Amino acid sequence: MGKLTDQVAIITGGSQGMGASHAKLFVSEGAKVVITDINEEAGNKLAAELGENAIFVKQDVASEADWQHVIKETIAHFGHLDILVNNAGITYAKSLFDVTTEDYLKIFKINQLSVFLGMKYAATEMKKTGKGSIVNVSSINGLVGGAIGYTDTKFAVRGMTKAAALELAHSNIRVNSVHPGVISTPMIHQGDTDDAVAQFAKMIPMQRIAEPEEVSKMVLFLASDDSSYSTGAEFTADGGLTAQ
Repeated sequence: MGKLTDQVAIITGGSQGMGASHAKLFVSEGAKVVITDINEEAGNKLAAELGENAIFVKQDVASEADWQHVIKETIAHFGHLDILVNNAGITYAKSLFDVTTEDYLKIFKINQLSVFLGMKYAATEMKKTGKGSIVNVSSINGLVGGAIGYTDTKFAVRGMTKAAALELAHSNIRVNSVHPGVISTPMIHQGDTDDAVAQFAKMIPMQRIAEPEEVSKMVLFLASDDSSYSTGAEFTADGGLTAQ
């Protein structure tokens, strides 16, 4: 029997990278998973690979109407909702002076507004069954400084997590944040970045970047009853980077 047997989870940004890793692990642990993403081709491919316990729903995470649609599809297919993993996110490798207002608002909508909308609509459904777990994927840049826009929104996710955890505790809904360091995903392999990533890895106490599965195991812990007394907390997976 898996850690998530008969549990139903929504995972945003679930078609590739960490999101896909979370989806695969959740299904292997007995969950029914709703994968959402704007990448329809990759999302449908992953859902087909995972079988009858996974479906794909195309979603713009910054759209309130899309959130309502995702919740409706989740209930129609699987009957209830137990877990939300707010995983979708983007970043720009630009300086303060080069980030446009359009850039900034896009980062805000995908990284921060989506988390608010997801928690609002997921918690509304979870309250009907009297339990739930929400896992918000932030970053080590929700703990220490980094790129403008990305850092801002990831700090906000950390704060939103704590505020929601306090409000939802009486409804038996837990809310925690995960703060990954440098993870081998498409986000950090944009363009010719491999040399820069390899150099940065030398600064990490564990001398390597992480695989997505290493974060997924932490997300699984927070989604499951193994973390039944943890809420409003941040959990870091960074190879010791922020301990320096």
